[in-house]
Amino acid sequence: MDQNRQPLDAVVIGAGQAGLAAGYHLARTRLRFEVLEGGPRMGDIWRRRWDSLRLFTPAQHDGLPGLPFPAARNTFPGKDEFAAYLESYAARFGLPVRTGIRVTGVTPADAGFAVETTAGTVRARNVIVATGANALPRLPDAAAGLDASIRQLHSSQYRGPADIPDGDVLVVGAGTSGSEIALELAASHRVLLAGRPTPHIPDPLLRYAGGAYWRFIHNVLTLRTPVGCKVAAGFHQRGAPLIRISAKDLDRAGVVRVPRMTGTAGGQPVFDGGTPADGGSPAVVRTVIWATGYRPDLAWIDGLKLAPSGWPETQRGAVPGIPGLYFVGMPFQYALTSGLIGGVDRDAAYVVKQIERRMPEPSVVAPVLQLGDGDGEDRGGSEAEHSGGGHSGSERGHGGHA
Repeated sequence: MDQNRQPLDAVVIGAGQAGLAAGYHLARTRLRFEVLEGGPRMGDIWRRRWDSLRLFTPAQHDGLPGLPFPAARNTFPGKDEFAAYLESYAARFGLPVRTGIRVTGVTPADAGFAVETTAGTVRARNVIVATGANALPRLPDAAAGLDASIRQLHSSQYRGPADIPDGDVLVVGAGTSGSEIALELAASHRVLLAGRPTPHIPDPLLRYAGGAYWRFIHNVLTLRTPVGCKVAAGFHQRGAPLIRISAKDLDRAGVVRVPRMTGTAGGQPVFDGGTPADGGSPAVVRTVIWATGYRPDLAWIDGLKLAPSGWPETQRGAVPGIPGLYFVGMPFQYALTSGLIGGVDRDAAYVVKQIERRMPEPSVVAPVLQLGDGDGEDRGGSEAEHSGGGHSGSERGHGGHA
């Protein structure tokens, strides 16, 4: 796939929700581009998640620009439904997605970039990184201290109760993913859930006032407002709020809630202040599920400087010091919704507009996308214009790099 011909105007790395939103807006320009996806199929990262996983927001908040999610309002689509939607989305708009092309490196070169892939080198004047927030599972240091007899798996490896052996299960991480896994396992296992649950967004708020809630997190909690900047400052240290499940649901199911796990003793987990259920002694568990989130994997981008969060500092997705390098789909890239399905539209549109300004004369004139039924000029603001929400991230999106 070595490109000795004229470079592409843009390469998008990743065909998850962020990459496809970027592709949608690029297709509405005269720019020549491709979307590279590392997996054999679009949406495979969703298909690999646990069997019962559903998006954490209603269907009316789960679409990408130009194509609402095809499900009834106030229903919660399953992960396989969303994976199929991504494939149908790319087909609907004729996006030039190349699957099975894993990007191994990006290097500034010749007033553009050399994008190294498993199929050769692609030359591009601009690169949009849309690899999602779930590149590498995050495991705490305490994992190394657990006894070898304890089965450990990250939430990304969990499929369902049938795969979990008999005995007590400890789920570490009380965000939405950890809480949903704990709730599902409570029907067949004794389950301990470590950590303090994050605040719960009441169901009526999402169901009946979801538009107002979305407008608040999309238009107010941004880097342009003082309150948004305050939220952004600690965003990477906090879990997402509980959606569609509450601490009361866990209590009713018999889930034993314990404090934050602080380490191990004798190969078993110990917690801050001891384990209330066991009189302060270490818990005795057979399985530990780490619902502890993910960390980005960006070491393959040459010269990219990273913040302590593991993400680069950007100006609404543009990387200072590396002209032509952009990101879409980063957590709080511009607003709290930037890492959510419905938030990527605005960020993708902004990034593509910056690329257009850099490229007054495209390398090859490409056909402008013709509007189809239901296609529109989504740019943001209202519930009708933005599909909003979604599971930030299978938990949030898949990139071509992984």
